Amino acid sequence: MKRLMLKSLVAAVALASFGMVQAQDKTIKFATQNPKGHPIVMGLEKFAEIVTAKSGGKIKVNLFPGGTLGSDQANVSAIQGGTLEMASMNSGIFASQVKEFAIYDFPFMFNNEKEADFVVDGPFGKKLHAKLEEKGIVGLAYFELGFRHITNSRRPINTVADLAGLKLRVIPNPINVDWVKAVGANPTPLPFPEVYAALEQKAIDGQENPITVINANKFYEVQKHLVLSNHQYNPQSVVISKKFWDGLDASQKKIISEAAVEAAKYQRAQARALVAGALDNMKKNGMQVTQLPPAEVAKLRDMMRPVTAKYAVNVGQETVKELQAELAKIRK
Repeated sequence: MKRLMLKSLVAAVALASFGMVQAQDKTIKFATQNPKGHPIVMGLEKFAEIVTAKSGGKIKVNLFPGGTLGSDQANVSAIQGGTLEMASMNSGIFASQVKEFAIYDFPFMFNNEKEADFVVDGPFGKKLHAKLEEKGIVGLAYFELGFRHITNSRRPINTVADLAGLKLRVIPNPINVDWVKAVGANPTPLPFPEVYAALEQKAIDGQENPITVINANKFYEVQKHLVLSNHQYNPQSVVISKKFWDGLDASQKKIISEAAVEAAKYQRAQARALVAGALDNMKKNGMQVTQLPPAEVAKLRDMMRPVTAKYAVNVGQETVKELQAELAKIRK
């Protein structure tokens, strides 16, 4: 009888232990709009590699590039609902959840990547990510999409006046609609997965994105002209569902947090290293590239100032001052 009870006890403990091991195994679906080969996807791949190694395979990461799980807006809803674990998307998109995120879309906010890194990796970037938690989203790190430039199929852009009348696709949020109007063009908000087809069918004349995005999505097949405008910089938030996050233990959270930060450093380095090659490839594929003279860049900045002023009120002067204070530190 004692032997039978002992065997039963051992079996029960073994079963419980097996159940605990099984409970520790986690699977993460990680989505982005960018296609395989793009620096953002490289960041996802690095994250998956680090998590797999550090967890001994107990945390699995399945990647879904190219908008295969829907638009950014659909991904935000899925993360909040807990049906999607992670995503990387333009930080400004989260302005629909937390108004302060609109500041990341302010035209000409950053002069270079060094300034951007200083802000997003510092107290300001962490504070904004913390504000997402009450919306069911946890911010882990910032990838980089980069500085944005304008393409179109109608004419070369040598002056700001050449933008007038162009029908340009913009990220579906108010500040982007307004800056396009401010320069005399016609904004057309579209989810990213729809952009190539709209360009191909001439439903829109052009779009604006970083060089690596233009190249990776082969927009050179349906766009003739590119102007290096550097009018806006996009950090990309790497976020995780709070519902999923709250179900992780401390060691799992540590693995995922550290992997996100490490992957972000790798991703930004890759993004910057690939710009020159991407630009060369677009030229080889027939794109004509122009650069706005300094006087025209100054005009572009002036035309966009009222947009920045308008959204500074919406974002809140305190947030604007905080960002300006951070930038002042690195511009000394």
